Amino acid sequence: MTDASKPVLTGGCQCGAVRFAISATPNRVSICHCRMCQKASGAPFASFADVNRTDFAWTKGQPSFFRSSTIADRGYCAACGTPLSFGRINGDRIEIMTGAFDRPDRLVPTRQYGTESRLGWVVGISNLPSQTTQQNYGPEKMATIVSHQHPDHD
Repeated sequence: MTDASKPVLTGGCQCGAVRFAISATPNRVSICHCRMCQKASGAPFASFADVNRTDFAWTKGQPSFFRSSTIADRGYCAACGTPLSFGRINGDRIEIMTGAFDRPDRLVPTRQYGTESRLGWVVGISNLPSQTTQQNYGPEKMATIVSHQHPDHD
């Protein structure tokens, strides 16, 4: 990404030590249910925005990387542990975890991979009873919580 490029989307880790920007719309947004993505994200699936490396830049700090297989590295913040990326070794694209974007609502998955490992209960998530965070904790408890998370902007 060149300095003259205007970011389309930005994001970063939970503590703010690592930030990034993309200057073009992602090639695709997907969900991966494979066991490796489950472990890397600590979740039932991972969601990624696939971006050309030429349209991507780490704008603050640098992630640490774990070579999770013979074909890929996974980036994460060494300070807070936030999973950030998946990239094929020497590949021309990088996949950024959608939850790490400042506006994850703008990244709607259109494809699923690794469905052999999809947990059976995932398909029914939208039918579960739900509450907002405020409803769960209540206004009194919410008023006492101080977030140490980096805000969703630079």
